[in-house]
Amino acid sequence: MDGITKDSIKKAKLMKQLWPQLTDTEAIDEVKRYTNGKNTAIFTEVEGDTIVGLALCSLRFDYVEGCKYSPVGFLEGIIVDEEYRLKDIAKNLCTKCEEWAKNKGCKEFASDCTLTNTDSIRFHLNIGFQEANRIIHFKKKLLFQNVVKIYVSLGSVKDWTTKFF
Repeated sequence: MDGITKDSIKKAKLMKQLWPQLTDTEAIDEVKRYTNGKNTAIFTEVEGDTIVGLALCSLRFDYVEGCKYSPVGFLEGIIVDEEYRLKDIAKNLCTKCEEWAKNKGCKEFASDCTLTNTDSIRFHLNIGFQEANRIIHFKKKLLFQNVVKIYVSLGSVKDWTTKFF
């Protein structure tokens, strides 16, 4: 199974609760990436043989909103199975991520969430995070123009502008 363990499959299943747009293969690949990465880590909470909580963290070397130092430990994602919530599992997982970041030399630990994710905002504030900023990201497609030269009868050339989206 190409190095895929039962634990990897269990972690991937929980990860898909966090990011449902992932395919099974993508979720397994993400588990592998966080497990094997030099600057990433994955922590779990286990009850019996069930993984009930999962936290993913990384080192970020680029600018992190509100932080002064680099690298910054970053909580990339955290999820606790619904029936195990409100038992401090997420808080304990986040503490493991923070300890990992400290051991990697970080002076700061950060996270983010969407403006509409009020449960996540409340969680972060309740475990000691301070809001650094509220931002909205924007994007737009760039229009590329390409001049196509078309040879017509008698060898004359016409310039045609085509647009690629």
